[in-house]
Amino acid sequence: MAKQKIVDVLKTGKRLVSDGAWGTFLYQKGLKPGECPDVWSLTHYDAVKEIAQCYLDAGADMVETNSFGANRFKLRHYGLQDKAAEINEAAARASREAAGADRYVIASIGPTGKMLLMGDVTEEELYDCYREQALALEKGGADAVCIETMSDADEAVQAIKAAKENTGLEVIATFTFDKTLQGGYRTMMGLSPADAIRAAIVAGADMIGTNCGNGMERMIDIVKEIRTGFPDSFILVHANAGLPILVDGTDTFPETPEIMASYVPALLEAGANIVGGCCGTTPAHIRAIKEIVDNQNHCRHKEKKYH
Repeated sequence: MAKQKIVDVLKTGKRLVSDGAWGTFLYQKGLKPGECPDVWSLTHYDAVKEIAQCYLDAGADMVETNSFGANRFKLRHYGLQDKAAEINEAAARASREAAGADRYVIASIGPTGKMLLMGDVTEEELYDCYREQALALEKGGADAVCIETMSDADEAVQAIKAAKENTGLEVIATFTFDKTLQGGYRTMMGLSPADAIRAAIVAGADMIGTNCGNGMERMIDIVKEIRTGFPDSFILVHANAGLPILVDGTDTFPETPEIMASYVPALLEAGANIVGGCCGTTPAHIRAIKEIVDNQNHCRHKEKKYH
């Protein structure tokens, strides 16, 4: 029997758990500063596959791919732009082999680093870049793309359209928000959660949400704002393990798995449908989150059964 689409699982009321950080893991496995992390999907395939496997072993229902910066613009810094399709396909294949037939691969697509506002790039160039990436990720076996860490709605829209119009993949789009002095949240480009999410939904995103920039506690308020404006949408959250603290010149993320997981009930109550981690999170964090989410799913199932 064909695997259900992610949105169809979410329609049943079940909450799902995603994976955690990839960058820290790559450095632990030997990635050097200044080295292209995405090319490891070709040069260190087994190590990349092991990262996905660690999160699956921790209970994740879905894993991302080592392809966050694998677009032709980012790869050009390393002279690897002509290998974009090959790198993305390998990244998706590594996670697919780890996930098997039953769990999901939500392939990572990050921003290009180019600014439409500054004339660095055209919409057509962005669209073509993201189409190349999405097609290769689908070929490698992805179930969905997770267009993440976006701050510019116009760039996110081109990525969403490129995936929706050229592949059969489900599309997740998430933005990164910073807390303002006034207490609200905005992207680096000044977009509120409502404005960013509206643009993504209009462009065709199947799921939306927020990642990076905040720990789980702050994500609760962001999810509340999104849920209020878009009551029928499915929301994914990839939170950091707290806000970074500089220790001996290195950003350190302070929240233990237990602390991070303690915010999950409130996050689910606010309206999150998929919960995972971003910077600073490990398989231990995902295991702790999974325990809470499974318990909440069990309680909801019992409530439905007896009402």
